[in-house]
Amino acid sequence: MYTAKFKSKTLPFILLSPTLIILAIFLYYPVIQTFRLSAYRTAFLGMKKHFIGLGNYIELIHSAEYWHTVWVTIVITTLVVVLGMGISLFIALLANKPIKGAPIYHLLLIWPYALSPAVAGVVFLFLFSPGFGPVSYLTAKLTGLSLNWLGDPTLALILIVMASIWKNLGYNIVFYLAGLQNINTEVLEAAEIDGAGAWRKFWSVTFALLSPMTFFLLITNITYSFFDIFGMVDIVTKGGPQDATNVMIYHLYRNGFEYYKTGMAAAESVILFALVVGLTLIQFKTSGKHVHYGG
Repeated sequence: MYTAKFKSKTLPFILLSPTLIILAIFLYYPVIQTFRLSAYRTAFLGMKKHFIGLGNYIELIHSAEYWHTVWVTIVITTLVVVLGMGISLFIALLANKPIKGAPIYHLLLIWPYALSPAVAGVVFLFLFSPGFGPVSYLTAKLTGLSLNWLGDPTLALILIVMASIWKNLGYNIVFYLAGLQNINTEVLEAAEIDGAGAWRKFWSVTFALLSPMTFFLLITNITYSFFDIFGMVDIVTKGGPQDATNVMIYHLYRNGFEYYKTGMAAAESVILFALVVGLTLIQFKTSGKHVHYGG
């Protein structure tokens, strides 16, 4: 195996220095400052700071409002991850069948992912707006039910879940479709010869061989539900009604940019960061051992 060698030991660092400088300025420094700021109670725009140590974290732990946002985040994340990945796998299985014009169908399935969460939010806000939204109008005409998707807490939460699933559907389908197309057909044929039914063949062969892809998508979908859902919530519901869709990332934003509690917002950032890292580590330790590679 050929190994690249540099005549000077400093040359690799010189070549990497532009990237390292950018990372240090725009990633590492803000992260360090966030951890530092979480230990302060700040006045308007951080003009005055008072060191309180773990005070912000203690206040959050005793805040019923904050625990409500944690519960809302857990509910939305669970629904988006489970339903989103399940629907994506089902569509990918259908799209993987040999049909005429398959590339066109694949493109149509993937394109929603190209939209930003804010644009996807505008689309769903238009479709489900009470009174003049096409979905609300057709529902009222066909069923006689006048559903207030933006005013009812349960319906608003369902709307955010539907919009978030739709937005991320293309991303999941791309990976599942790639995984399905790389499954060794001889393994499936062997299962058929052994008398395995359609369900048994899917669960014991196809899904087992897709476990690396499923594991990867599980982590990315959890991260998506914790962070990228912000634009959707901000455009569609503003965290309402009655804080029914006020997820952790949106609560953080409101504390930082509406109420100017930057120290509290920094503490929430640290908690959210630690939570996602913790979930990822747990998944790697518990699920990684059950992942099957190869066909």
